[in-house]
Amino acid sequence: MTQSGKSPEGQVADAVKDNWVDRLAPAASRPYLRLSRADRPIGTWLLYIPCIWGVLLAALHDGNLQLWDFWLITASGAGAWLMRGAGCTWNDITDRHFDAQVARTRSRPIPSGQVTVRGAVLWIAAQALIAFGILLTFGPITVMIGVASLGFVAIYPFAKRFTWWPQVFLGLAFNWGALLGWVAHTGKLEWPAVALYLSGIAWTLFYDTIYAHQDTKDDALIGVKSTARLFGDNSPSWLWLFLGLAVGLMGLAVWAANTSHQLALWAALMGPLSFGLHMIWQLRRLNINHSGTLLILFRSNRETGLLPVLFFAIAVML
Repeated sequence: MTQSGKSPEGQVADAVKDNWVDRLAPAASRPYLRLSRADRPIGTWLLYIPCIWGVLLAALHDGNLQLWDFWLITASGAGAWLMRGAGCTWNDITDRHFDAQVARTRSRPIPSGQVTVRGAVLWIAAQALIAFGILLTFGPITVMIGVASLGFVAIYPFAKRFTWWPQVFLGLAFNWGALLGWVAHTGKLEWPAVALYLSGIAWTLFYDTIYAHQDTKDDALIGVKSTARLFGDNSPSWLWLFLGLAVGLMGLAVWAANTSHQLALWAALMGPLSFGLHMIWQLRRLNINHSGTLLILFRSNRETGLLPVLFFAIAVML
């Protein structure tokens, strides 16, 4: 924050206050880092966490955690940061006219004039190329799986124009790492990974419906669709359904992945249990008419997703 108490120049409305971009990044880089949501790290976590799930559950499946897996987890973090940045940049290019009409988003770099569309396109290319270089280290099958996710990334910004369920497309894109992590470890796609992927999609429907309730009034005015607008006051009932699907599918994935070591199995099953309990905690505090609460709950999903990471890691070590 500045001495006058005003927000730093160019700060995006829903950015974390006193974030590292506003405090430490060179001034010329700030608009591009804001375009990549580097000042709002929760999205990177939500993209990254399913990658860790996939690697750890695959290691639990074959009982073979290797140094290679630590590289997969580390590199997936870097790739998630880059691809989340590229995806957000693409989203902001396609949504620039909508964003200019919504109070929460009109301060973003493109509608506020900090970055041109041409500059944003070049920024996408730079991030995507570096991410592709990282992906090449994962092996040819994983590269093909990774490239296949680009279709969902490309479609997602347009989904809100033609369906009330754009959160499904976000889930398809954001949880691809569950498949990627599994294949990178095992060299093949197996159905426990698919169950884990579907669990992540249900989780995305849960947290992004909460997030979308911040914009329902503006979205209605400009004609943008979302599950938040579709469900309205019935959202809590739908969120309970998504919670049940997310927990049940993750439990199924764990059960299928571990067939021999009973202690490891029960430790791993604490993952979906704690995952569900944290979502219940969110629902007990949900107020769909209070934007501040909605944003806090949305951001808390980092902890929601990291709880299974903790228990999967313990199970692998047993």
